[in-house]
Amino acid sequence: MTRTYVAVDIGASSGRLMLANLVDSKLVMKEAHRFKNGFIHDKGHDRWNVDGLIKEILIGLSKIKKAGYQNVVLGIDTWAVDYVLVDEQGEKIQDPISYRDTRTQGSIERLTTDLSKEYIYQKTGIQFLDFNTLYQLFEEDKDLLAKTARIMMIPDYIGYALTGKAVTEVTNASTTQMLSLREGLFDDHLLEKVNVKQSQFPKLVEAGTILGEVKSELSEKYDLPKTEVITVATHDTASAVIGAPGIGQKWAYLSSGTWSLIGAELNIPENGEVAFKQNYTNEWGAYGTYRFLKNIMGLWLIQNIKQELGDQYSFAELAKLAEEEPPFQQLIDVNDERFQNPSNMIEEIKKYCQETKQKVPQTPGELSMAVYSNLSLYYANELSILDHILGYHIDSLNIVGGGSNVELMNQLTATISGVNVYAGPSEATAIGNIMVQMITKGDILNVYLARRIIANSFNIKEFRPENDKYPEILQVYQRFLKSSFERRKR
Repeated sequence: MTRTYVAVDIGASSGRLMLANLVDSKLVMKEAHRFKNGFIHDKGHDRWNVDGLIKEILIGLSKIKKAGYQNVVLGIDTWAVDYVLVDEQGEKIQDPISYRDTRTQGSIERLTTDLSKEYIYQKTGIQFLDFNTLYQLFEEDKDLLAKTARIMMIPDYIGYALTGKAVTEVTNASTTQMLSLREGLFDDHLLEKVNVKQSQFPKLVEAGTILGEVKSELSEKYDLPKTEVITVATHDTASAVIGAPGIGQKWAYLSSGTWSLIGAELNIPENGEVAFKQNYTNEWGAYGTYRFLKNIMGLWLIQNIKQELGDQYSFAELAKLAEEEPPFQQLIDVNDERFQNPSNMIEEIKKYCQETKQKVPQTPGELSMAVYSNLSLYYANELSILDHILGYHIDSLNIVGGGSNVELMNQLTATISGVNVYAGPSEATAIGNIMVQMITKGDILNVYLARRIIANSFNIKEFRPENDKYPEILQVYQRFLKSSFERRKR
């Protein structure tokens, strides 16, 4: 009898529990429970209801028990950088503040007045984003930090709440911008700058560490199956990269969801001067790898547009409307900070186009095409930068996550970049979560065989470049980005 695995996969807008088994050397998955997520403004900040997330996991496990599963193995992945403060009694001090909260605006500049960016990058290899944990802790209430016995990243805290055992998993911990790239430990100098100590973080562990069983009192209260928790690659991007099929000799990945994370999987980190200037990051991956990547605003833009249109269109319908419009009617720096958390995304996009004296998108189709075509341009530009930094030509792009379903964007990306695009699986994060569990339990030998199983288990669609279509558009966009950057500096 094969084991039954459960992936708890929680993003910024929703979470789900996915059941998985290996059947005839193929991965078979189905959704067991889905729930909403989102931050709310409370006590002066945007906060996550982490207790609500834990309750939804327990509800989902209860459903799994009712469906006839008596024993399961479970792994948890979520977004990165956010954390929970826990007191000496093991209790949460406050609901965690979201990375989209405004408290860290300007924090990078304030922290780096006497500690250069070059120094921090050489230490950590992590890109500069104002919501990194380093800057969140820099702005944290010092009285609360003084009461804090443990600082736990979100997925580690959820695992702690379920099992009573506390760890700090490295794929998520690396995003804090406080781990030493060379020493593999939190850097004391950086910790000192934000008034925290090594002892406040539970021990560092690698993806694939067995955490333990769900506490008996929770199992009894919610009537749960016997559940063994494995600490997987808890950062959702780390799981998504494991869940990529890895097609091509020199392949890159694009984890396309709320955020777009584009990059390559490396065995040795790259934190040289060019990588620093391009703001590339060396997040730790599973099995001794590094996720050398760039953060891009991603489908957050279209998610907001959908919501602001009253959810009257599905994502598929918005993509269909976009196909009826010509691409590249306006050029947009989709990574401009103004799009991070505007009060109204549609109005922000229109205002941006007005300020840059370009055609202002009006209809749902025009707005959607503006987003999809400019995301494609940004992806193609980053692939050319990756070529330059790594010193070799990327021959294929593996797109995973929700964006792999947007055929319009996939084809534009292939055509503009000139590389083959392989789209799918859309559930790569949950798949990567499951694969680490299966490797840990010995059902799959290693990640290389895991990727072969993924390629054989899911429909991976190929998009080839359309020659001589949209000539010069990438060069035009690159000049636009350069002028946009110079304009923001003024």
